[in-house]
Amino acid sequence: MRSRIALMAGAWWLLSAAAAATPACSVQTGARSATVVELYTSEGCNACPPADRWLSTLKGRADVVAMAFHVDYWDRLGWPDRFADAAHSLRQYQLQRPSGARFVYTPQVVVNGEDWPWRTNALPAPRASPVEISLSRDGRRAQALVRVTGAPLRLSAYWVVLQDGLTSHVTAGENTGTTLRHDHVVRHYRTVASWLSGPQPAALTFEMPAALDSRARRVALVVSNAATSLPLQAVQVTCP
Repeated sequence: MRSRIALMAGAWWLLSAAAAATPACSVQTGARSATVVELYTSEGCNACPPADRWLSTLKGRADVVAMAFHVDYWDRLGWPDRFADAAHSLRQYQLQRPSGARFVYTPQVVVNGEDWPWRTNALPAPRASPVEISLSRDGRRAQALVRVTGAPLRLSAYWVVLQDGLTSHVTAGENTGTTLRHDHVVRHYRTVASWLSGPQPAALTFEMPAALDSRARRVALVVSNAATSLPLQAVQVTCP
């Protein structure tokens, strides 16, 4: 019996030591939401680099989830933006009316779902939210529990994989001869079908594409009000 207890204690110690040696890769939101910043940009647009540089200044801020959605409609001018995706352009068009923008343009900044004059306005402070998220990641797989603390809401969500420190030397289009540097680049974007919240948290899962650059280590989840498209809560996790 003593041997069994000793073996169990030894196994528990080994498991605890292994857990302690494994870097934590999880995060839990509180009662306030991070500020959600979406930049719609393109390497083919000569007005976009200043906005790209501004977005880079948001690195390291725990109260901000920043994303650079590269759109594809500038590619027709001769420079195919390697980060552009038609799904990013579609998202921008879908947000045009809810965000209050008069038209679709680049560079456009959308903050907490609203068209935002980024050159003149400071970002708003985190705000109270009825949604709480627990997010964890193990390798390429991410899991989230989404809980609503008030009355039931119809929610929608999207996942993004983000990457910093990217560089392109542009040889055609409006930015010919320019070396562009990017942070917060959306390398993968996936929407989640809307659902009606209930007393139990909703479980969401996400698998990072195997073909994605291994340096894209940051995964974010944004949960919105499905009726208004306005984000209610956002969280990101960075794994070593």
